[in-house]
Amino acid sequence: MIHVYTGKGKGKTTAALGLALRAAGAGKKVYICQFVKGREYCESKSLKKFRNIRCERFGRSCFIRSVPTRKDIELAQDGLNRVKQVLAEGKSDVIILDEINIAVSLKLIAANEVIRIIKNTKKSKELILTGRDAPEEFLRIADLITEMKEIRHYYNKGIKARKGIEF
Repeated sequence: MIHVYTGKGKGKTTAALGLALRAAGAGKKVYICQFVKGREYCESKSLKKFRNIRCERFGRSCFIRSVPTRKDIELAQDGLNRVKQVLAEGKSDVIILDEINIAVSLKLIAANEVIRIIKNTKKSKELILTGRDAPEEFLRIADLITEMKEIRHYYNKGIKARKGIEF
């Protein structure tokens, strides 16, 4: 099944990680590839406690605020190649491509490369794509689409990102 969690609201990665925890609790093996994220976040620290969840990050330690660099593109491609390897191994039941939509939006990865991965993923696997601005091509072939819609956010009141809540 193909899941897409997208939209401008908070909670896309959180929803995917919730699914990872549920799957791990059921004895399933989970692989998480985080695109555009290089630094260690609190969730990646927590995930290390689960022996059937593996999480790898493919990004720099800073956010991409302008034009992506060659290094950003290389890291995203490394992540995509790793996902292909994980899928070829066939050992993971749930594969999460965290922030893949952003990686495509920033042109770090071509949408058609991800489409090939989606189409070649066995139906017995759960493939989750997260990030705002999901490409229309992903939405057309997804089995489940959840859009996070921001109604109100405390950022707009000047409240900064908080450890353990936003990162």
